Amino acid sequence: MVRIQVENWERPVCAFWVKTIDSRARGAGQSLIVVAHSLGCLAFVHWAAKHRQKIGGALLVAVPNPNGSNFQQRAKGFAPLPLVELRCKSILVCSEDDPYGGPEYAQFCADAWGSTVVCIGRAGHINAASDLGRWPAGFKLLNELRSEVAGSHGG
Repeated sequence: MVRIQVENWERPVCAFWVKTIDSRARGAGQSLIVVAHSLGCLAFVHWAAKHRQKIGGALLVAVPNPNGSNFQQRAKGFAPLPLVELRCKSILVCSEDDPYGGPEYAQFCADAWGSTVVCIGRAGHINAASDLGRWPAGFKLLNELRSEVAGSHGG
């Protein structure tokens, strides 16, 4: 597992984040499973639409609406959001009361991306404030995705 360090958390720029994702994902192939949260989901989808590289899968947690009223104004370049089918298996995890993008927005994105939606109830933005601890249900979703990816490639 590798956690990538993106440029400037305080003033995120999508193009810089996409470049960072590409530098780590290039050539990884179908063994790569991406786990992304919030703005990272948006950056991942921009990367996937631009590079069209086939990877194993993606677990996308708490996708925010870049056109929503609560979206971070200091975040640049995340809209318009690509609405193209992802070239991998993907699970989009949402919360009923996420102030940045709720179940309806999650379903809209999932329909465009070919993702499966899993709504975990009322958990806010699915972050440390959600009081989920180490989030065993999240690890279970990741392991299910890993199993699906391994099964589809005979591994």
